[in-house]
Amino acid sequence: MLVPALPFSPSSQTDSFSALLSSYNIVSDAIIRPDSQDALSALLKANLNLTNAYVVLPNSTTSAIIDILDAGAAKVVVPLSSPQLSNNSLFEGVPADRLVLAYFAQPTASESDAVAFIESAKAYASTVWFRASNASWLSTASDLSKPLGDTCAVLVQFDTTPALELIAELDARNISVVLDSSNINLPGSTDTLLVSFADAFTSCLKTDRPDGLYATVVVDEVGVALGLVYSSRQSIAESIRTQAGVYQSRTRGLWYKGATSGATQKLVQIRADCDRDSLRFVVEQKSPGFCHLNTRTCFGPDAGISALAELLAARKGSAPAGSYTKRLFEDPSLLRAKILEEAEELCDAKTQEEVAWEAADLIYFALVRCVGAGVTLADVEKQLERRNKKVTRRAGDAKPKYVNCGAVASTTAPPKGESVVVPKPPDVVKPIAKPQDFSLTTYKLSEVSAEQRKKLLQRPIMNTSEIMNRVSPILAKVRAEGDAAVLEFTSKFDQVTPPTCTLRAPFDGSLMRLEPEVQKAIDVAYSNIHAFHAAQLDSDEVLRVETMPGVVCERFVRPIEKVGIYVPGGTAVLPSTTLMLGVPAKVAGCKEIVVATPPRKDGSVCPEVLYVADKIGASTVVLAGGAQAVAAMAYGTQTVPKVDKICGPGNQYVTAAKMMIQNDTSALVSIDMPAGPSEVLVIADKSANPAYVAADLLSQAEHGVDSQVVLIAVGLSQTQLSAIEQEVKVQGEALPRAEIARAAIASSFTVVVDTIAEAMAFSNEWAPEHLILHVEDAEGVVKDVQNAGSVFVGPWSPESCGDYASGTNHTLPTYGFARMYSGVNTHTFVKHVTSQRLTREGLDKLGDTVATLAAVEGLDAHRNAVLVRLKDIRGL
Repeated sequence: MLVPALPFSPSSQTDSFSALLSSYNIVSDAIIRPDSQDALSALLKANLNLTNAYVVLPNSTTSAIIDILDAGAAKVVVPLSSPQLSNNSLFEGVPADRLVLAYFAQPTASESDAVAFIESAKAYASTVWFRASNASWLSTASDLSKPLGDTCAVLVQFDTTPALELIAELDARNISVVLDSSNINLPGSTDTLLVSFADAFTSCLKTDRPDGLYATVVVDEVGVALGLVYSSRQSIAESIRTQAGVYQSRTRGLWYKGATSGATQKLVQIRADCDRDSLRFVVEQKSPGFCHLNTRTCFGPDAGISALAELLAARKGSAPAGSYTKRLFEDPSLLRAKILEEAEELCDAKTQEEVAWEAADLIYFALVRCVGAGVTLADVEKQLERRNKKVTRRAGDAKPKYVNCGAVASTTAPPKGESVVVPKPPDVVKPIAKPQDFSLTTYKLSEVSAEQRKKLLQRPIMNTSEIMNRVSPILAKVRAEGDAAVLEFTSKFDQVTPPTCTLRAPFDGSLMRLEPEVQKAIDVAYSNIHAFHAAQLDSDEVLRVETMPGVVCERFVRPIEKVGIYVPGGTAVLPSTTLMLGVPAKVAGCKEIVVATPPRKDGSVCPEVLYVADKIGASTVVLAGGAQAVAAMAYGTQTVPKVDKICGPGNQYVTAAKMMIQNDTSALVSIDMPAGPSEVLVIADKSANPAYVAADLLSQAEHGVDSQVVLIAVGLSQTQLSAIEQEVKVQGEALPRAEIARAAIASSFTVVVDTIAEAMAFSNEWAPEHLILHVEDAEGVVKDVQNAGSVFVGPWSPESCGDYASGTNHTLPTYGFARMYSGVNTHTFVKHVTSQRLTREGLDKLGDTVATLAAVEGLDAHRNAVLVRLKDIRGL
């Protein structure tokens, strides 16, 4: 490989020098040559990133070596006056893998001279650097690096500029060529007399592919694999020039990652593998990710700490106001208390399981602190790497105020200014079992007080005032500016600007091509949902009641003419929500159905959603999500029809927008229901299959970290309860969304009761969105259900079927609203109109009653409207 050598002087411009160093470090380590001791001092003060830099010492002292290494340099270069070492004490305490011994006072003229130098140096350094006047003897030299070991490197510098062929030939012998940067041409430069940096790198690569491409694995800054692509010499040069991810498509030429989707990459590093036939690109990946399916990786969702960091970054902006996560981000004192609490619990942990559990807790809250401060995992790893490279070590003593923290706490007050452990509030629900990984906290209902029971029944407090303050300007701007505002907010929030706000029916068939099995699944679900919702429609016959002779009251059904259905999307594919909202609207006979869904990163609509929109007869698909989509349907724009009712789930901004437009009399729009996090309550007795119970709990837990999951255990022994918990752990850890499910389970709970009656009483008070009955006489228990969005009866009725295709609707009341709201159904999309018809005789019989009541209320015009007619009837 080619290793650039950059001069540095006290007058060097730090910014331009740093940029040049970063450009070289993309594919290679680089050498920095301060021209004086003053230059070295200036270099250290500049606080440059020296992670991939070798720094040459102008004056060699042990303290200077240590200073350079402590500053983060990969290696320090010590020039020798002789190829035979004379002052060995200079290197005492210096790690061999961080030391380069260089001799270039005279050219090394033969392989034997080079080997002699290496043998002399290898006890102190893993890298040597020497001059060679020509390459004749190097062309036949054996692997000179072998005497130094597997981690060594041999650097050679020529008196003349080497050809690319020589650089490649020497690289095959584990020898890298050092060349002054003044003789190197970076991509984008037009000076053909210099050595091309990109060509020098690619000349060392090998490929046995007929198309000459190199397999390339793309990873993020912490080493998580994002995908596998191909590179060419041209794409590599373009990557170095643009410092971005540029690859070689086998069908379309150069592929500038994210140029159309917005998911761009900042290039950090390119490295070849040991055989020089494949590459690794390290990139800083922009949202939503590398994969064309809008996921971060092509290998499924992230797992472990990187997934948790990504989740917390998303939750920082989307967590509901008042939720635990939101409070952690907004209340520094709460987060500080939790970090201190978990640190103490980690110190007190005894078993391996307890240590792992408490360490996970501490890492979680530490990541919240990082995300809240805008610090990424890559930033943390850089700091760890810098510390790892320090040679000088601190004594390692604790700060004075923490020295005695390991002792038993004293009952006396601490000195002023020192931290204290804040006790937990006394009125908390005391669990009978502390949760472990993927376990719910367990409570015995007979042992909790009335006040504690009330706390168990509470959902997280939602404070919507802040969200509404953010949503209000969005609604106002869309109302005033229409399509232009919708496109502006879509570009701002979703990082995509579709060519138009809407698609109008008939829709282009090429935009909704599906795999046959996917289309078949949607068609089956459509049929079942249609059948169940059609059966709900009131008869076409008018309801007619003669309340007294000559007084006939009637009620008839009319569809809501124009309805808007909101389908969340962007990074998700949700044809099921389109079905659940669109099919009952179609059954009800709504004249116009408008579908709003966020566009994908390329500006298109999810084909599955568009296919369903076509099946339900939608007139328009709005290419927008969030509050701007709700506003567009509520007020209407140049291309979005105004609707009379808006239905559908969404995040806190969508919910806030729906609530606000419902109260805006100028919009004249109604909504289906308020929304909150997804939830499930499972009642299980001794007949329940632990695997089924666990699967049902996890099916809701994977929705989000704020999902509510409750298990009511009816007469279960500890062994039976443990069997369920073990299934939750085993199944949960195997999920692609394991970290999300783990976080949801951690904030959920189990209630132990003795009887079905106790279980149903608690369930009716909690009023779950989904109620699953894993009990012996499940059908017999249904009669006791008072409050629930939807009930899943018996072991063969997983909640997933209701979510997709059994026929019932999955848009259900959450957050306890099942006490007074129904889920979406056919009646959601209709209105009932009443009429009354009185005969002469009927008014004669009823008129006095009406006149008397109107007089009681003091509404004389009402009374007169009757009396004027009675006067004619009775000839008065």
